[in-house]
Amino acid sequence: MSLIKLPEIKASHNISKAKFDMRPDALEKWEPEIKAAAEGENSISIYDSIGDSWDGTGVTAKRISAALRAIGKQDVVVNINSPGGDFFEGVAIYNLLRQHEGKVTVRVMGLAASAASVIAMAGDEILMGDGSFLMIHNAWVVAIGNRHDMIAASEQLAPFDAAMADVYAARSGMTAEEAATLMDKETWIGASQAVKDGLATGLIESEEITYNTNSHGQKKYLAMVEASMAKAGHSRSTRRDVFKNLFSGKPGAAGNDATPSAGNDIAASLQNLINTIKGGQ
Repeated sequence: MSLIKLPEIKASHNISKAKFDMRPDALEKWEPEIKAAAEGENSISIYDSIGDSWDGTGVTAKRISAALRAIGKQDVVVNINSPGGDFFEGVAIYNLLRQHEGKVTVRVMGLAASAASVIAMAGDEILMGDGSFLMIHNAWVVAIGNRHDMIAASEQLAPFDAAMADVYAARSGMTAEEAATLMDKETWIGASQAVKDGLATGLIESEEITYNTNSHGQKKYLAMVEASMAKAGHSRSTRRDVFKNLFSGKPGAAGNDATPSAGNDIAASLQNLINTIKGGQ
């Protein structure tokens, strides 16, 4: 088991009127080009959104489980630079790491926001790079329905918030009430402050981090467009279908940019929207 005794988070996909998605403010601060300068043999990379994505690059519990099985009972290093995403997938990954029989070292290279911050708490060691951030908040969802549906969604979210507060508290030594206050404030925590607060155990040397301007292309901007679609009320399946139909390429592991399908005016409009977002950064 993990060297540190951490609480299990019990969560199942039982919210019918709400869907967990990435927060736009986390996406705006995310720099997907930031990575570890070197990846060890027993390392796992979490450099994308948490949960299944339209292009197949999202980080899922299934993927992490397979990586841990391949590593076996040895120590593992988990490198994170993620804007967060699906809460349930984040919880599942956290539980997988906390159950790992070797030492777990988490290294936050750039951002561990939302669900990714929960994953980070599974480390026996949590190291953060200069300029990196944790972002913690209450469970954030896109909910659809009438006022009764909104009340039901709120009630269903409460135990998840309490479970996250317990994890941050167990990790840091603060009380669950103090952790809940930070979550209520939607707190961004830099590396030095995280160490001071007990949410991290040390810092990463600058030479251990690299900034690859050639990687991932438009990944961030496509994610921002999808977040805007979610905010407008489009379901996750609809958003995935739109992207799959509009783009012939995928911004996958090879770093290729997605390319609008030839002759598709909607795809061209979406490309213009992406360019507008990029121009505003």
